[in-house]
Amino acid sequence: DWRAVDEDNPVPVIGLDRPTLDKDLKSVSDKDYVVIDGSPQATSLAISAIKAADFILIPVQPSPYDIWATSDLVDLVQQRIEMMDGQLKAAFVVSRAIQNTNIGKEVATALLDYNIPVLETRVMQRVAYPNSAALGKTVFDTESPSSNAIQEITALVSEIQTFFGEE
Repeated sequence: DWRAVDEDNPVPVIGLDRPTLDKDLKSVSDKDYVVIDGSPQATSLAISAIKAADFILIPVQPSPYDIWATSDLVDLVQQRIEMMDGQLKAAFVVSRAIQNTNIGKEVATALLDYNIPVLETRVMQRVAYPNSAALGKTVFDTESPSSNAIQEITALVSEIQTFFGEE
């Protein structure tokens, strides 16, 4: 849906919403990075996405409801990490955090109980994100380079690269 808003958007988006996702991804195997945006529920689609992944980034909003909702997904991720002898990497990112509140820090602390790293970068709740999505764009297309949204996403990418030792 995001991609359909702006047909000139250069980001290739493929709808692979089937439980055979891990096999169907061969059509984009020439890409360096493929982002799979999946649901937090432990469904056959989530299992397929986990099988296809090298890295799983689990966004969690600063809410106890989100922490509880990720429990089944985290169990699946941890099982897959064990099956792959640690080859699969995973981390949490606190998303839609609210500026000048402690709940983002509290959520990060609570997430540590899952034994999956919590990235330092916080993606704050900003109107820039839904505004750019409504246009079929990213904040890199709609915001000034010095905007907080771009700084957050750049920091997140950098932290993920560091996590993999790519920087």
